[in-house]
Amino acid sequence: MKLDDADIKLLSILQEDVSRTVQDLAKMVGLSLNACWRRIKHYDERGIIKRRVALLDPEALGLSTTVFVSVRTAEHSDEWLAQFSEAVRSIPEAVEFYRMAGDVDYLIKLRVADIAAYDRVYKKLIAKVRLADVSAAFAMEEIKHTTTLPLPGA
Repeated sequence: MKLDDADIKLLSILQEDVSRTVQDLAKMVGLSLNACWRRIKHYDERGIIKRRVALLDPEALGLSTTVFVSVRTAEHSDEWLAQFSEAVRSIPEAVEFYRMAGDVDYLIKLRVADIAAYDRVYKKLIAKVRLADVSAAFAMEEIKHTTTLPLPGA
């Protein structure tokens, strides 16, 4: 989809605060109420807006530790990947999960209370699937975290 200036401005605002009224958004972007509503509906229909969520504060919920888990495996079959994917998806502390290129096969981002909570997650994971090598890196400080995607021309 080709984005014009109004699209870019509207999507930028929505990424920061989706709770704004269509009336406020239209005024901020310089569109009529109907034109603004049609654009948002179009973003929904095209899948540009995937879903609308509340972003919770992990610290306030006692999840102050971010862990990046690197996984290497000797197994690369479709069956193993399905089992591994299901195992990771069943762990609520796993907030992101990627198949990687390079030295690491998979990367999992966890949000946990502390190292003991990470150890419990680790034990759940290795009980569900065979892994060749698992290593963890604990974030010392979150310097930047955003859900906002870069938009062309923004």
